[in-house]
Amino acid sequence: MIRTDDGAGGSAPVQGANGARTENPVRCEDPDPSPKGARALSGARISNGIRALNWTRNDALVAIAAVVVDLVGYSFGAAENGRPLTASALALVVLTAPCLLARRVRPVAVLGAVLALGVALNLITSQGPHFSAGVTVALFSVARVRGPAVTAAAALAAVPLTVIGSGGYGGTSGFMGLLGNTVAVVLVVAAALLTRRWQQETEARRILLAERAVAEERRRIARELHDIVAHHITTMQLMSGGARANLAHDPETAREALVTLEGSGRMALREMRQLLDVLRAGEEPERTPPAPQPGTADLDRIIAEARLGGLDTGFTVEGPVRPLPPALGLTVFRIVQEALTNTRKHAGRRARAHVRLTYRPDAVTVEVRDDGAGERAEPSRAAPVSGYGLIGMRERVALQGGTLEAAALDGGGFRVAARMPVPHGPDAPGGEGEEERG
Repeated sequence: MIRTDDGAGGSAPVQGANGARTENPVRCEDPDPSPKGARALSGARISNGIRALNWTRNDALVAIAAVVVDLVGYSFGAAENGRPLTASALALVVLTAPCLLARRVRPVAVLGAVLALGVALNLITSQGPHFSAGVTVALFSVARVRGPAVTAAAALAAVPLTVIGSGGYGGTSGFMGLLGNTVAVVLVVAAALLTRRWQQETEARRILLAERAVAEERRRIARELHDIVAHHITTMQLMSGGARANLAHDPETAREALVTLEGSGRMALREMRQLLDVLRAGEEPERTPPAPQPGTADLDRIIAEARLGGLDTGFTVEGPVRPLPPALGLTVFRIVQEALTNTRKHAGRRARAHVRLTYRPDAVTVEVRDDGAGERAEPSRAAPVSGYGLIGMRERVALQGGTLEAAALDGGGFRVAARMPVPHGPDAPGGEGEEERG
């Protein structure tokens, strides 16, 4: 509700259109009609207008520099030709600065204003043909942001307007002035076009790098999701099948399979939550840091799951065991996980597999091989190159600077082997490396 004066210095409530009356009305008053209030209102409008120009400190520095150059040039020219320095001429030069502040918002209008000030300066001083710094900055701004038609029109207008009214307009001096200004215009426009092209290429490279980063992050997430889901779903499928087969004649084995099935489901949910925590960490800085990703210390767990799933799996560790960088440890874990998952899917539950992890001074190697003698061995398994699992393994190893070999064995079975360098120096794992987890 709005309150208005009731003529006695008080305020009378005004009823709204819906008939409602409020207890905390807003008082609307006219601006102070005094000269002081008028000056304040005018100053506020001017301040708002200046802010609307959207100029920066660099724009102000460029405008000031252009005016300083023109003032110096005009002063030297006046002294050389015996012309007096008049206040009106100096004012016209200085007025170029506020015009240039709007060159990013209204480049064409700014160029027109600067050219008009130049013509007026020529008419009152009769100075020789010249191409001022203010015109250079204004024309550069037009050519940098406007299209070819506007740029060409601005360039054609700038050449004659910079010599109109000058003392040397006409004759040889006028021709040389036109020629010099034409060269100056061509150079300014060329510099602006080159600058615009460079900025466009820089922006295109920035966008390309951002898109590549997003694509790489999507591939990383796809690898994680594939490895997590494929491994645990395969384990759960085998465990449920084993439980069903043994439910009648071996309840204890069926119970163990169901326990493993339940644990695999919980582990899948935990790893999915860890992946989501990693994704949310960048968006929510105050969020609790995500739990550590699995590494070589967790290999015993997936080996045990494979054995419970009916896959006779051996595990050998060679060399002095030491912590690995988290990314490298996760890569080793995912390679073993994916290779055993493929063995169970393609070689069958009764196959035999062996995992060998070797620590070398400058590298770590992991090898997973099976004999292919399970219940569900498939002839087409000799070249499993179309699955995303093998592609994901190759990408993981490549990111660690290593090599991956995956091929069928002559006597039957399949072998996956990866060798990855272990960083030394500042990148070597230490207090911030992979934690040993029991």
